[in-house]
Amino acid sequence: MNLPDIEQTCLELGQRLAAYLQDQQLEQPLLVGIRTGGVWVAERLQEQLHTEDGVSSLDISFYRDDFTRHGLHPQVKGSELPDSIEDRHIILVDDVIMSGRTIRAAMNELFDYGRPASITLVCLLDIGRRELPVQPDLCGVRLPLEEGQLVKLSGPQPLELTLA
Repeated sequence: MNLPDIEQTCLELGQRLAAYLQDQQLEQPLLVGIRTGGVWVAERLQEQLHTEDGVSSLDISFYRDDFTRHGLHPQVKGSELPDSIEDRHIILVDDVIMSGRTIRAAMNELFDYGRPASITLVCLLDIGRRELPVQPDLCGVRLPLEEGQLVKLSGPQPLELTLA
């Protein structure tokens, strides 16, 4: 399977996001990346968009629903968000969307900080296999994988995609 050029995909995704923000007339959006890969992708998008607040980050470790299966990740770093996101337009960024559970956890955490005006979901890769009805508003590449295949994004400089 040929994997996409991730840096080029980020560039194209940033261009599509800029057009989307202009079309939707979303002013002063807050870019929020989900640790760690989503933060790396959000930083690439920030380089193109130049949003006022830079990139905020979410560590969803305490919001996950799979503690009994996997336990708590030992390197919890905490989230870095403004004190309130009340009435802000949030651009929620993740590297890979698969089941939808990470996004559900991220939205739960966001609502603990306030009620955003809107949340736009942007993902670099969509590999399908949804367990929850969550779909990205913008996606860099749809990459259906075979059973047992996984992708791993490493970075931050350069971003590289590998198939496991």
